[in-house]
Amino acid sequence: MLSDNAINLSKARLNIAKERIIVAEQNLELGYYTTVANRAYYAAFSAMRAVLALQGFDSKKHSGVIAKFRQDYIATETLPKDLSPIINQLTKIRQGSDYDDFYFISKEEVTKQLQDAKKFVETVEQYLLTQYEQNI
Repeated sequence: MLSDNAINLSKARLNIAKERIIVAEQNLELGYYTTVANRAYYAAFSAMRAVLALQGFDSKKHSGVIAKFRQDYIATETLPKDLSPIINQLTKIRQGSDYDDFYFISKEEVTKQLQDAKKFVETVEQYLLTQYEQNI
């Protein structure tokens, strides 16, 4: 049985992930592609943290969150393996767009990033909804 605190934290993090998707979509319309890449990555990252909240796990390092998520949910096939390459691509492009002053990302690339992030968040949301329901 999950604690109410764990469920509430998970729901809050999932809401943050969904909000970041909306912000990414708005920035795509405005042509702010590096911001889209950043928000797409952080949407997926927040979704991972939403899942891990149910275990009471968090990490100060992104790599810790990603490693634990992959170990406990992707490697075990609790969640689909096709989420793993999405994490890789979102991370790679977010790092380039955040830290390289001359990084270029095309509209096509960032649109794919956003689609992948949406798929990631939607997949995680479906999983979490089943976890919340099982706890009722």
